[in-house]
Amino acid sequence: MTTGTIDASQRRAARVAGIALLFATAVVVFGEFYVSGNLVVRGDAAQTARNVLAHETLFRITIACNVIYVASILVLTTALYVILQPVHRGLAMIAALCRFVFALMWGLTALNMLGALRFLGDANYLAAFSADQLQTLARVHIAANFDAYYVGLPFFGLASTICSWLWFKSRYVPRALAAFGVVASAWCVACGFVFIVFPHFNKIVNDWWFDTPMALFELAISFWLLFRGLRPLGPTGPAIDRVA
Repeated sequence: MTTGTIDASQRRAARVAGIALLFATAVVVFGEFYVSGNLVVRGDAAQTARNVLAHETLFRITIACNVIYVASILVLTTALYVILQPVHRGLAMIAALCRFVFALMWGLTALNMLGALRFLGDANYLAAFSADQLQTLARVHIAANFDAYYVGLPFFGLASTICSWLWFKSRYVPRALAAFGVVASAWCVACGFVFIVFPHFNKIVNDWWFDTPMALFELAISFWLLFRGLRPLGPTGPAIDRVA
């Protein structure tokens, strides 16, 4: 590849990244907020268990959505690496690895939910527990998804911070948008780490504000990549660091 140019593989990867991110967002919103959000009752393990058993197929759809989300994130990770590795290969690789860790945490949520279903099943070995105990164990497994997400969130934020910096440096997208991404993503990283150490931090800063600015940036960048693509670099375009 010629330094300072955008090749066909990067342009294709930009379209793939835009589609993957929008698709992943749609899948996770549907699974977590529309389906799972209507089944899980905060503070009531028994009612949650009844809801899950009454709508097991819907609950399993949420699990499938989580698996599809993981696959979408892996596609997105690969596409972003193809786009950004000419800017700085080392940083692009670190960002890809961080996003991969985040994807693993979402894979763990699918396992947690399958574990909850197992506790609500009819296997003979479950007779050693009372119904209340099984409902509580199932609810604990579902609640563990919250922990998995917030362990993965700093990695997601770090990946987005690095990618935003590479967007800014490359001028592939508007620098104002990339700068917003750096700030929003770094804020997410900071909130994620603080929340792990101080679990009541969300009483000071609502946990919706941990990642919402970064999510808005990611949506904006996905629309840009899908509909506008990478900005062409003219003769006076920015120099790109080629790492051998």
